[in-house]
Amino acid sequence: MQLADLKWTEVAALNRDTPVVFPVAALEQHGRHMPVFTDSMLTNELVRRADAALGDRILFAPLMWLGNSHHHMDFPGTLSAEPRVYLDLLNGLMDNFIAHGFKRLVFINGHGGNDIPGRQAVFETRQKYRDRHDLLLLFATYWNLGAEPWKHDPSIQQRVMGHACEWETSMVLRLRPELVGELARTDDVPFGNAFEPATRGWTMPDRSEPGHVGDPRSATADKGEVLFGCFTTQIVKLLGRVIEWDGKSWEG
Repeated sequence: MQLADLKWTEVAALNRDTPVVFPVAALEQHGRHMPVFTDSMLTNELVRRADAALGDRILFAPLMWLGNSHHHMDFPGTLSAEPRVYLDLLNGLMDNFIAHGFKRLVFINGHGGNDIPGRQAVFETRQKYRDRHDLLLLFATYWNLGAEPWKHDPSIQQRVMGHACEWETSMVLRLRPELVGELARTDDVPFGNAFEPATRGWTMPDRSEPGHVGDPRSATADKGEVLFGCFTTQIVKLLGRVIEWDGKSWEG
């Protein structure tokens, strides 16, 4: 169920236990071979598939394409919200729908740079409404929901999300192959070990001169369909848990 298609009277008539999903992504560089709208394209497709599976049990807001992408600002074409501005945008979206009476709010994220501010935003909003014990506020990045696509297609080499990598490149090949550049001209940019398990502050030029991380050369459209299927399944499972939540329990 798409918020953008509804009249305000139709929204007003919804059960306030209907989960509201805010898809969030980015517009930023994706190496020399991929379009800047990659994250938003992929997240939109995953949301489209989840919407088709769940129907009127979930309300999907339009995708917010502006993300926290300051670490990509060395590459032209990147657009980024200031980190504090981005936090306030996410908090504001939750405030809006809490004001409308909705209680189950979920961010489905498709850009790694949104992950830390997204988790901070749901923390901040929960503190703001600390006397409300009927609220469920979640932030989920789609590739961190437990999918193991290599078990469905053993030719998939990657095990974690990179950037303009085998996974993302395969999914864009599935959606818009004409937007993908010549993969034979790309190289493998290793993930490396950035002082793990510590978290390092970084910009993309610290890691990659061309702007991608991983090896896109093995990407195929067929792998893209497998990846879409695996990630959609995990999103639908999560949202099913949100639908079934009893409105008070810690676990769901």
